[in-house]
Amino acid sequence: MAHLTRHNPASVHSPSSGYSMGLEISQHCRLLFVSGQVPEKSDGRVPDGFEAQCEQSWRNIIEVLSSAGLGVEHLVKINTFLTDKSQVVANRAIRRKMLQGNEPASTVMIAETVDGKWLLEIEAIAAE
Repeated sequence: MAHLTRHNPASVHSPSSGYSMGLEISQHCRLLFVSGQVPEKSDGRVPDGFEAQCEQSWRNIIEVLSSAGLGVEHLVKINTFLTDKSQVVANRAIRRKMLQGNEPASTVMIAETVDGKWLLEIEAIAAE
């Protein structure tokens, strides 16, 4: 497994919610780049409401990780694209729950998704 060193220098503001300012990877054998995961189920259905969609996007990420023999503890970077600033608090809570204590480097942006029924998209990088 990759050796991870968190960099949260005192000279920079503290991370506000479950992420690291910098995450150094050493001794890694492989990287997995997870494409943006939208809140669609395998049958194409999209759950109603932000919380259900956020959890579905995370389940999709976890399935991709699992197919590579990895888990959320291997995530080193996540980029989350929300469609509305009002989703930030719920996103943080769900991210914390799904990451189970892991604190990868993280970026959250407000953006428009390709399909208007998707309320977010999450992409990730994992290392082992």
